[in-house]
Amino acid sequence: MFPEACIFLFCFLICVPSFIRAATSLNLTLPNQHPHPEAVVQEVQRRVNVSISRRQLLSISMKDQSQCLTGNPIDDCWRCDSNWANNRQRLADCAIGFGQGALGGKGGQIYVVNDSSDHDTVNPTPGTLRHAVIQDEPLWIVFQSNMVIKLKHELIMNSYKTIDGRGANVQITGNGCLTLQYVSNVIIHNVHIYNCMPSGNTNIRSSPTHVGYRGKSDGDGISIFGSRNIWIDHCALSHCTDGLIDAIMGSTAITISNSFFSHHDEVMLLGHDDKYLPDSGMQVTIAFNHFGEGLVQRMPRCRRGYIHVVNNDITEWKMYAIGGSGNPTINSQGNRYTAPLDPSAKEVTKRCDTDEGQWSNWNWRTDGDIMVNGAFFVPSGGGFSTQYAKASSVEPKSSVLIDRLTMNAGVLGGARDNSFIMYGGGTTTGGSSSGGGGNSGDGDGDFFGMMFGSGGASTHSSPPTTIFSSLLIILILYLTTNHGGLLLFSSLLL
Repeated sequence: MFPEACIFLFCFLICVPSFIRAATSLNLTLPNQHPHPEAVVQEVQRRVNVSISRRQLLSISMKDQSQCLTGNPIDDCWRCDSNWANNRQRLADCAIGFGQGALGGKGGQIYVVNDSSDHDTVNPTPGTLRHAVIQDEPLWIVFQSNMVIKLKHELIMNSYKTIDGRGANVQITGNGCLTLQYVSNVIIHNVHIYNCMPSGNTNIRSSPTHVGYRGKSDGDGISIFGSRNIWIDHCALSHCTDGLIDAIMGSTAITISNSFFSHHDEVMLLGHDDKYLPDSGMQVTIAFNHFGEGLVQRMPRCRRGYIHVVNNDITEWKMYAIGGSGNPTINSQGNRYTAPLDPSAKEVTKRCDTDEGQWSNWNWRTDGDIMVNGAFFVPSGGGFSTQYAKASSVEPKSSVLIDRLTMNAGVLGGARDNSFIMYGGGTTTGGSSSGGGGNSGDGDGDFFGMMFGSGGASTHSSPPTTIFSSLLIILILYLTTNHGGLLLFSSLLL
């Protein structure tokens, strides 16, 4: 076996430098990382411009037919269809930004949640949200009626799932809340998430064939860990123990849009640690959100990566709005920043635990932002680099349009702010109990509703890892188990 291993290793080491050079030339560290982030930025701007122009043209010539148009390209993509409830999966075509490739449950069956209980984390009851999100096949998950789902422990989602709360008042609270760990293609749309608390030290099922022991969770509203192709849209988040949304450990290809954040300290963390190199490939679009009452900091707080913050209404902070460390690229375009009354907290930006000598070359740009009540953004970097020049070739629409672009931020059809929903155990809303057992509705257990496609079979498989990543993993596994190979591998990379 040893001669064969040597031959394999020799051939592999010849190939590795070319792979490394190719990856380095594109600055790629993660699967699904876009090689040209400025092109994604430019496409976001183009789609906003097209939607606004269309609305302006129709408002002049066809007033009655333009009422559904807002200029928000995500909403205008599906909300003008009066028959959207019969074509829910159209939503998957409406994402923008780095998370625009998130398929969710597109092409899969419609799964109807008709039971708001969460009694058993190992053997969840069919018809519950927990049972829906752990299935292996793509599913588009909808809700039979209004319900408050009080989680017993964190809800661990599988790949290719859409949680679609449109048409119902869906509230998720309790222990752990939503966890996306090593998954892809997830859409979370139109749900309230609040009062999430740490829990764990228990067994939790994450798929039909796997149950694992989970330590204590942080109490995030949505925790994204080593995951990609994620889209969070039209959600309302508040009052969680840790972050409202955290994306860490090599997560990328994420869009967070049209959501309403309020009543929280550390709102959003993007990146695990300054020294965690894979997060250099993190790419996140934050668009058309409302950051509102009772917020303190992290809107977002970025470690490494490329973060595009575009057309948001950031109305309150107590410490700062956008923070970062580890040399992230922050591209702030067409936002409205409203500073607090505190004269010591007017600055939008904060470089965390870093002196100016280190951050002066970081690419932090403000383009078309409006500063209100003395707010100011401290840019950095050596002028407009090539990537920013390209990205700005399509001018972002002025943030004077922020009111219209964010007018529907949060959960549709109800109060946008979560300050009023501080329910205790057993609270009911709209006829469904947060802790109630049994089915609500007709009770026939028909949680698989309409079928899309022949037989409802899965048309998606998990995206393959890149050849480079796979070969690199093989090399690491081999070298770390053979005669000081780890040192050899390290020297090759230097």
